[in-house]
Amino acid sequence: MSPPWSHEPVGEEVNVAFVVKNNLLYVSSLTIDGRPGRFLIGLSQPRTVIDNRFAQGHKPSTLQLNQRQSLHMTPLFTDLHGVADAIIGADVWGDHAVTIDYRAGLLTFQREGIHPDLMRLFHYGDEPMVNVVVDGRTIPAVVDTTSPDTLVLPRLGATGARREAHVEVAGTDFGVVDVGLADVSAARLGNRLLSRFLVTIDYGKHEVGLWRDPRMPL
Repeated sequence: MSPPWSHEPVGEEVNVAFVVKNNLLYVSSLTIDGRPGRFLIGLSQPRTVIDNRFAQGHKPSTLQLNQRQSLHMTPLFTDLHGVADAIIGADVWGDHAVTIDYRAGLLTFQREGIHPDLMRLFHYGDEPMVNVVVDGRTIPAVVDTTSPDTLVLPRLGATGARREAHVEVAGTDFGVVDVGLADVSAARLGNRLLSRFLVTIDYGKHEVGLWRDPRMPL
C-alpha cells in the first residue's frame, strides 16, 4: 500500500534520510550554514535550538536540505548536553508540511501541503497535537518527536515516574501501555507510539495527519 503523500508532484518535495538511535530521530545529511552535525528532528519545537559549542559564537541562519534547497531559521542557543548539535524546529518549515516515515527513515519536506487521503486529521492551535484516548478519556497530546517514550502524561499529584494505561491513538488500540509521568502541562506522544504511524504536520493549515502504517507491527 502506498503512503498518502506518495503522489506529490516532482520538484515539490525534498526527502531527507534519518536514523533512529535510542528512539530519537537524527539527520546527518543536513548542514547548518554549511556545517554538518548531529541534528535531532523536533516537529513540535517552535524554534530551532542550537548547541552553544556547535555555534561557537556564530549565529547560524540557514538550514541546507541539499545543494539546491535552503531554509531560513531563527534559532535559540543553549547547552544540549551532548545529545545533539541542534534540534531542528518548526520555524524552518514555514507554512509548508513535513512527513515522517519511520519505516523508510525519511523526512519529507512538502511545499504542496498535507495529503489527507486515508489519514486521520487533527486540527491544532499553538503546538501540533492529536487526540489520544487514555483509560477511556480523550485528551490532547503534543506530537513530540524529541521524546523517546510511548506517552508522557501530566503527573497531577502522582508520586511515581511511570504507570500503566490503556491507550488508543487515531483509532489504533495499543492496549495496556507503560507510560511516563512528568511535570508537563499537556500529554506528549513520543516516538515509541508515533513510529507506528506515518506522521504529517501541515504548519500552514495547523493540521496533523496520522496514517496507521501497516508495515509497522504494533
